[in-house]
Amino acid sequence: MTTLLNVGDWAWSQAHQQYVKVIESSGLWGQSFYRVWLQQQDSVVKVSSDDLSKTSMDKSPSPHFFSYIGIAAKIANAQKEDILLSPVESNVIPLPHQLKALDKAMSRKQVRYLFADEVGLGKTIEAGLVMRELKLRGMAKRILVCAPKGLVSQWVSEMSTHFGESFHLLIPGENKPIDENDNVWLRHDLVVCPVDSIKPIESRKGWSVKQVHEYNKHRFDDLLSAGWDLIVIDEAHRLGGSTELVARYKLAQGLAETSPYLLLLSATPHQGKSDAFHRLMALLDKEAFPDVGSVTKERVQPYVVRTEKRISIDGNGKPLFKPRKTELVPVAWESKHALQRHLYEEVTEYVKEGYNQAKAQKQNAIGFLMILMQRLVSSSSAAIAMTLSRRLQSLESTVIEDELPLAFADDWADLDGQAQLDELIATSKQALANEKADVQRLLNIANECVGKESDTKAEALIDWLYQLQQEEQNPELKMLVFTEFVPTQQMLTKFFTDRGISVVTLNGSMDMHERKRAQASFAGDTRILISTDAGGEGLNLQFCHVIVNYDMPWNPMRMEQRIGRVDRIGQPHVVRALNFVLEDSVEHSAYYRDGDHRII
Repeated sequence: MTTLLNVGDWAWSQAHQQYVKVIESSGLWGQSFYRVWLQQQDSVVKVSSDDLSKTSMDKSPSPHFFSYIGIAAKIANAQKEDILLSPVESNVIPLPHQLKALDKAMSRKQVRYLFADEVGLGKTIEAGLVMRELKLRGMAKRILVCAPKGLVSQWVSEMSTHFGESFHLLIPGENKPIDENDNVWLRHDLVVCPVDSIKPIESRKGWSVKQVHEYNKHRFDDLLSAGWDLIVIDEAHRLGGSTELVARYKLAQGLAETSPYLLLLSATPHQGKSDAFHRLMALLDKEAFPDVGSVTKERVQPYVVRTEKRISIDGNGKPLFKPRKTELVPVAWESKHALQRHLYEEVTEYVKEGYNQAKAQKQNAIGFLMILMQRLVSSSSAAIAMTLSRRLQSLESTVIEDELPLAFADDWADLDGQAQLDELIATSKQALANEKADVQRLLNIANECVGKESDTKAEALIDWLYQLQQEEQNPELKMLVFTEFVPTQQMLTKFFTDRGISVVTLNGSMDMHERKRAQASFAGDTRILISTDAGGEGLNLQFCHVIVNYDMPWNPMRMEQRIGRVDRIGQPHVVRALNFVLEDSVEHSAYYRDGDHRII
């Protein structure tokens, strides 16, 4: 049926799939033709009457229609002129370095970058801006964020708060498929998941080949086949792996090849291992980085966005961070700590002898355990006592076993001291010569130390708390304390609580609800937060400016991550970082050079 239209009428064009405005009508051999204006292209074309149908808008579009057309034109114009939309369309005012990251990310058609800003500069915001920009430009719909389990809830919250995006937290074990054809990863377009919940496995004790296959299918295979437009990997340095064969790197390779757009986030992407950094860069572009030799400053620069705190500025051009004050604090042995010092010296001899035996017998797990014993006795008498007790129980077992392989060999360096210790206690089954008697003797000394409740580092810690309170004239001064081991955490909690000072703790065994309660308590009236490295993941504690490394981490990158919990955007004070080491100890000689020169 032919539609009769007048000049000025609005009509729907089936051929162009949009509303058009009639500007001229004509006829030929009984057939009507119209010249119409296409709003979206701002052009005039000729169409037949059969192509047009009258609108139901009473000859004029609704205000909603004009709003739609305006937004569509704005997006089309932005794509032509490279105008950034996400800073305007988000609930956050980006800082200069964040805008720079967004601008660089969108400067190439292939959005594949490593965001490597220092800790506390807002890499999550930068990733959110890129994500929002891609969505507004119609370049991305399905987005996957992979993060450590301690950070997944934070990602969901920040994407909702700052960008109005409703991400769904999906944990494979808790979201089971209905049948063989059900891919849980297709249920939502915006998904956050823990990295370790999707790693492929080659085998598992007691599992059949079919069970392993089903496990990998619902986690790894289905994930990769779900058709993602953008994948964001937080703490990406963990995926570098020790070789290309480890599970985490296989996961990273699968994700990198699955999506056209990829963002890797890491404040410490280079952990001192060139091969691991090469594997990370190859995820972004394997052709540009075919081998370790291809990783040069010139080649890497186009793929990396990095801002350092010392050069970052706010919207007014002022420095974003105050200078940081870091100092090494040697803790002296006093006469009342003679027994504790004796324990340290005896354990050190046990460690030397045990390490040499383990090395000669190629018992790697026991060698690692000896190294950790040295760190434990430097941490606290409580920590070494607990471990000696567990070691004695293992040695008293009537079952003789060969040394077991380390279950966490793929990501050993990523584990905090407590997790490494738990793994070594479980795997180090072989006894060294005369070890049972040595461990029993050392345990007796350690228990006596614990009973005396006199700990030289704990007493130095509370002295520093009182000193800083007085210096800053702030009786409610807060302090963040990092320790490697849970027994030390427990000892310090009792130590402060007995003296009327409120304490809250965080460690890797706590679930998300417990973590949130602890953070809320510290943000409130609680004075001291004592955390392990696993517990401190993802903390934003700008309201505290004093951090104590009660146990020094052996990885300097971890030190920066710790201090970054308080040295973040919005920190109004000079951050004080105190690094505790026992005098005349292995750690003391390692951190001092040229006599009394302090390493800052």
